[in-house]
Amino acid sequence: MQTNEQLLQSIENYLAQTDFPAEPELLYAPIGYSLAGGGKRLRPMLLTLACGIFSDDIQQALPAAAAVEVFHNFTLLHDDIMDNAAMRRGKPSVFAKWGQNVAILSGDAMLICAYRLLGAIQPALLPQVLATFNTMALEVCEGQQYDMDFEHKAKVSVVEYMHMIELKTSVLLAGAVVIGATLGGASEADCRKLRRFAIELGLAFQLQDDLLDSYGDERLGKAIGGDILEGKQTYLMITAMSHADEPTREVLRSTYRNPALSDQEKIATVKAVYDRLDIPRLTEQQISLRFERALSILDTLSVGAERTRQMRDYAASLIDRKH
Repeated sequence: MQTNEQLLQSIENYLAQTDFPAEPELLYAPIGYSLAGGGKRLRPMLLTLACGIFSDDIQQALPAAAAVEVFHNFTLLHDDIMDNAAMRRGKPSVFAKWGQNVAILSGDAMLICAYRLLGAIQPALLPQVLATFNTMALEVCEGQQYDMDFEHKAKVSVVEYMHMIELKTSVLLAGAVVIGATLGGASEADCRKLRRFAIELGLAFQLQDDLLDSYGDERLGKAIGGDILEGKQTYLMITAMSHADEPTREVLRSTYRNPALSDQEKIATVKAVYDRLDIPRLTEQQISLRFERALSILDTLSVGAERTRQMRDYAASLIDRKH
C-alpha cells in the first residue's frame, strides 16, 4: 500500500484534475479557490485508508474521497456565512472575498459536484454509498443547527455538547471511513465498527481543537483565544461552568462582553479560571479516553493488525498534531 504521503498526493492530484468550467466565473472560481486552500484532507485520507484496510486497490476510492472533500468544503462556505467569518485557513473566506450571494450559490454548486463525483463509483456499490453519504450529510446539518442553537442557550450540558460535536464533526469522519470500507469490500460488521472508531476519533479531534484554541500555538494557523473572545460554548467553557461556583460562572459568562478589558486581558482572565479549575487536564483526559477507545476498536476488525497499522499511525498523527 502507498505511504500516507503518497496517498495524500494521489488525493491532491485527483482534486486538481477535477474539472470545473471557467464560466460563469463567479460560480466556479470560488470553488477552485476553496479547494486550493489546503487543509489536512483529513476526510479523504480516512476514506482511502479505510478502503486500504480491506483492499489493495486504493485508486477505486479516489472519486468518493474527492466527493467527501468537496462536500466538506461546501459546508465551510456556508458555515462562514452563518458565522460572519472573514478568514478561513489563513486567507480571506469566500464569503469575505466575493460576498454572501456568491458564497451561497458556489456552495450549492459544490454540493452538486460532490454528488457528481460519487457517480464514478462502481454501480453495484453506489446505492449503499449514497445511503451512507446522505445520512452523513443530514447529520452534519443537524450538528450545525445545534451549534447555532447553543449561541442563544443559557446553559449547555457536556452531554449536549458531545452530541453536537458528534454530529458536526465526527459523523463526517464516520461517513468517510464507512464509504471507504464499503468500497474495499468490508463486511457490515466491520463497517459498523469503523463507524464507531471514527466517531470516537472525531470526538478526540474536536476536543483537542477546543483545547488548542486556548492553549495551542499560533503556528497552527489561527489566533489563540478566539473561542474565548466569541464567548463560544466549547468543552473547556462548559466543563468550567459545571465545576465553578456562581461568582466564577459570572466571570466566565461576562468577560468576553466586558468593554473595559482588552482582548488579551479577556483571554488571560478566562484562562486563569480554566487553570484554577484544572480544565486543561480534564480535557486532555477526555481526549485520551476517546482516542484509546478508537484505537481499541481497530483491534476488533476481522483483519490482521498489519492491515490497520497505517490507519492507527494516521490517527495518532492527528491527535499529536500540536507537536
